[in-house]
Amino acid sequence: MKLYTIKHQDFKLDGGAMFGVVPKVIWQRTNPADENNLIEMTTRSLLIEDGNKLILVDTGMGNKQSEKFFGHYKPSNLHMFDERLKTLGFHRDDITDVFMTHLHFDHCGGSIKQNEKGFYEPAFKHAKFWSNDKHWEWATKPNPREKASFLKENILPIQESGQLHFVDTPNEAGIGRHEDLNFDVLFVDGHTEKQMLPMVDNKGKKLVFMADFLPTVGHIPLPYVMGYDTRPLLTIDERQKFFAQAADEKWYLMLEHDAYNEICTLKHTEKGIRLDKIYKFEEIFN
Repeated sequence: MKLYTIKHQDFKLDGGAMFGVVPKVIWQRTNPADENNLIEMTTRSLLIEDGNKLILVDTGMGNKQSEKFFGHYKPSNLHMFDERLKTLGFHRDDITDVFMTHLHFDHCGGSIKQNEKGFYEPAFKHAKFWSNDKHWEWATKPNPREKASFLKENILPIQESGQLHFVDTPNEAGIGRHEDLNFDVLFVDGHTEKQMLPMVDNKGKKLVFMADFLPTVGHIPLPYVMGYDTRPLLTIDERQKFFAQAADEKWYLMLEHDAYNEICTLKHTEKGIRLDKIYKFEEIFN
């Protein structure tokens, strides 16, 4: 098994929304805002080469939305994904599986493209697309709070193509084994219903792809929960348990949205769980 990191685009989000009830004077120490209160973000995927499988975890926001839509997020470097894929010796048609942690537009928008005739179709024509039945229902029948994040043009064409598959229900500990893709999946519900975090064992090291469970290193203190989370108190409870185990067992946490930091580890301190070390992806894997 070989692991790679690959970016889709950089973008910006409102700092207040990203840190919920935490005052700006505190969160801007780690995530400085511009004059419009926007902080730097990115969309970073995990690419797994395992035997005859090439697995992509999350697909960024894509490039098919309107100029008005993108005006809210100011995306840049929109062609990083294909350029990086090429440098690794791959093409998007080589992708066998696309694992979607959840179906918010900045995590699955790149799964679907608009073709020359204006129709929506999968951007990875040979891939199986993985979600789970509970999250799929949650996304296709969205609540008012998340409706703006679940865009039907990102979601429904996956099912219509016949390429949609579901991951099995987790056990009591919230972990399911994805036998087809050879890694465990942690299910968490604070951010959105049944968000899925891949937990990959590679040569004695455990890598967890954090998606929106831990957006940036600035979100490590337990109360630093995004305003986007549907169940913030549940997020705190889920993270408290996970962070303790991650610190005890020295798990490597891959950060999907942190514009500057790819991987971090955690440690126990008198103030609770805090940042231990920051790593470049290539320092730890491959």
